[in-house]
Amino acid sequence: MEGTADRPVVVELTGIRKQFPGVLANDDISLQIHQGEIFAILGENGAGKTTLMNILFGLYRPDEGKIRIRGQEVEFNSPRDATTLGIGMVHQHFKLVENYSVTQNIILGLEPLKKWLGLFPLVNEKEANKEVARLSDHYGLSVDPRLMVGQASVSVQQRVEILKMLYRKADILILDEPTAMLAPQEIEHLIGVIHELRRHGNTVILITHKLDEIKRLADRCAVLRRGRLIDVFDVGTTDTAKMAATMVGQAVDLEIEKEDRPFGEPVLEVEDLTVMQEKNVAAVRDVSFTVRSGEVVALAGVAGNGQVEIVQTIYGQMKASSGRILLNGRDITGHTIRTRIREGISYVPEDRQKTGLVVDMSLSENLALKTYGQLPFSKRKVLNRAAFRRHAEKLIESYDIRSGSGEATIVHSMSGGNQQKAIVAREIDLGNRLIMFVQPTRGLDIAARAHIHRQIVEERAKGHAILLVSLELEEIMELADTIGVLYNGVLRKIAPAEELTVEEVGKLMLGVA
Repeated sequence: MEGTADRPVVVELTGIRKQFPGVLANDDISLQIHQGEIFAILGENGAGKTTLMNILFGLYRPDEGKIRIRGQEVEFNSPRDATTLGIGMVHQHFKLVENYSVTQNIILGLEPLKKWLGLFPLVNEKEANKEVARLSDHYGLSVDPRLMVGQASVSVQQRVEILKMLYRKADILILDEPTAMLAPQEIEHLIGVIHELRRHGNTVILITHKLDEIKRLADRCAVLRRGRLIDVFDVGTTDTAKMAATMVGQAVDLEIEKEDRPFGEPVLEVEDLTVMQEKNVAAVRDVSFTVRSGEVVALAGVAGNGQVEIVQTIYGQMKASSGRILLNGRDITGHTIRTRIREGISYVPEDRQKTGLVVDMSLSENLALKTYGQLPFSKRKVLNRAAFRRHAEKLIESYDIRSGSGEATIVHSMSGGNQQKAIVAREIDLGNRLIMFVQPTRGLDIAARAHIHRQIVEERAKGHAILLVSLELEEIMELADTIGVLYNGVLRKIAPAEELTVEEVGKLMLGVA
């Protein structure tokens, strides 16, 4: 970006401090962000990135410090106050109503009214559709105002969230991990949208853990570490290695060495699997594949194309309509989840808070969720709390799980990334022959991501079978021995990873023949 310093400051944070029980999330942070700038916030999990932006968006109030917007000191009591001053935030998990149209979602709470018979107020949806279409065209967002959100792809839903902010006259947009769920072609479209937003004078603040995206998009990058601002870099003159080292506090080795070795016998065999959703719609149709000992099989696909339903059916959360699932040669299609765990399945789920953890329990209890009924955790149905503590302390150290009160920390107070580390630690520690990972590094910083990738490669080297579901093609290409691509519940292609290119996989993910 040319001449950031000569553009007016639109956001100024001075001495921002925010403490939660046992955690100092933001410690005396001061930043200035200029109009028309693309500004990145980088940091490890729990570094305070999202907390800082939630303060700017009015979701949290700072314990200390000041916020100035366009030179005026402000206090936000809610996001509505921030929205009034032109600040919008697109969260990582979208906040849309699926059975509403694009326009209905965008105007929700701000519905334009007209008078019927000159007396009764009615929502003027026709005018709203025109305005949404105009905004979509103006910013190159390519969104149909009348499309039902439930029928829209993840990429389109994200653009609806951006339109929602623009409709509310936001010119300071905060995007939290905006590419986490997108296919490569969709990421390229989003990058074009962000540049278009900046071209129209909007300021974009980007929370991301992807250094390559920062290099492609951002003008400047602030690095947070353990709640403190460490440095602000000019992205154009700073390499990714320096940014990564500043974020972690030391040089980061991102190389993953995967030994070339023959695979063993089949551990998981999926035969002609069909899974039905509600309303008799097939989520998965006649899918077959095998995962062998010492093999990483990755299922690629845009979110909502059946890959998660396959894993949930293997684990027992969903019921197979037809087909068989074999584990170590035994048919487990009708077995309970508890039986499948005992027979050798570990599972890192997509939704860490709903299905991975019990967030109101302690970290030590969560780390023993699948083993508490056996020695050394219990004897004659009496729990051994000392064993819980010892086990937790071992995993906390091995997996660098950060928490305010160690093993006694209540899980809901931990950052999302550290919650994810806890699940991965628990599932690998079970020592099962089949480990299923769904989005294992989603929301993790670069160091934690590299650590988990090494853990997956180590489990492969031990002869365990790995089934990986990821929305990040870079992760799939780095880890997989075999790649299967799903579109609309159908396995479009399965082949050795070395025979597939990123471009080919990306096209198959989007249904391109």
